[in-house]
Amino acid sequence: MTASILGTFDFSLPAELEADAPPEVRGSGRDDVAMLVARRATSELWHRRFIELPDVLQTGDIVVVNVSRTVPAALSAVAPDGTLVEVHVSSPMPGADVWSIELRQPDGAASIPFRGGQSGWLLRLDGGGSAELLGRAHRGGRLWLARLEVDGSPVDYLERHGHPIRYGYVRQAWPLETYQNVYATVPGSAELASAGRAFTPELITRLVAAGIDVAPLVLHCGVASLEDHEPPYAEWYEVPAATARRINSARAAGGRVVAVGTTVVRALETVADATGVVHPGSGWTEVVITPARPVRAIDGLLTGWHEPRASHLAMLEAITGTDLLRASYDAALQAGYHWHEFGDLHLILP
Repeated sequence: MTASILGTFDFSLPAELEADAPPEVRGSGRDDVAMLVARRATSELWHRRFIELPDVLQTGDIVVVNVSRTVPAALSAVAPDGTLVEVHVSSPMPGADVWSIELRQPDGAASIPFRGGQSGWLLRLDGGGSAELLGRAHRGGRLWLARLEVDGSPVDYLERHGHPIRYGYVRQAWPLETYQNVYATVPGSAELASAGRAFTPELITRLVAAGIDVAPLVLHCGVASLEDHEPPYAEWYEVPAATARRINSARAAGGRVVAVGTTVVRALETVADATGVVHPGSGWTEVVITPARPVRAIDGLLTGWHEPRASHLAMLEAITGTDLLRASYDAALQAGYHWHEFGDLHLILP
């Protein structure tokens, strides 16, 4: 990833562009967000509204969504030295009874990074459970590997005792449903797959009525606080056979495959062969999309706006090319688009 845009692309994100409240509070509804449309073929940029999505797409296109449901993955905890911390439970590790977690420090309604911790620490979790720190998930990374001792499954325990993960730009606590997509059905994500948050049942109905298919898959998202070029960790996914068939049929008929979020890209690229044909499958993916590993299965992407140095920028560069990506971010900053899970959207089309 060192040869990608991450090494040279940086920008300052003004605090006023960090969306701290959902659009239904700031405006008139979930779908009341701006959408910058970037066309690869012409390098054109169009300022639209998300509610116009059925008019921007074409009959025969297929929109692929991630139906993973957000769990309240933040737990209050006490360190062995008595320090109050917050544990963000990210993802189970493949083939082991171990989870990746991040240690945070409570800060009002949100949290900030906690730089302490050491292997062997036994954290006392809210609700009576515990988490034993086993070591860093990656050298220099934020995440720890931990063995959780809780009553029932970790997901069930979080549902009973956890609260939604919130970062410093969120000034007040919002309920869990604020962090759910309307089509989410399968619990398992530590954080909202936020590219799909603006969808409403009414907009999905309009897409289908316009001859645009909407197909599901699952990828359980880990924590989104990774920065400074940290690649995404392994995540569990499932691409159903019916979804694979619909994608392949749409593309064979001349339709475009539009992924809703980087999680959908990661899942589809995991099961696509060298010719771009999508196969059903499930398991753990460690696929990381960069310009050195371009996409095969998707033609377009609906995504949010990513922070400076975020690893997702390398995926976007693989889809848009360097110049169009820079132009998109320059236009979004100039026009005052909003960032983060409650923010505006970026639609990349061929």
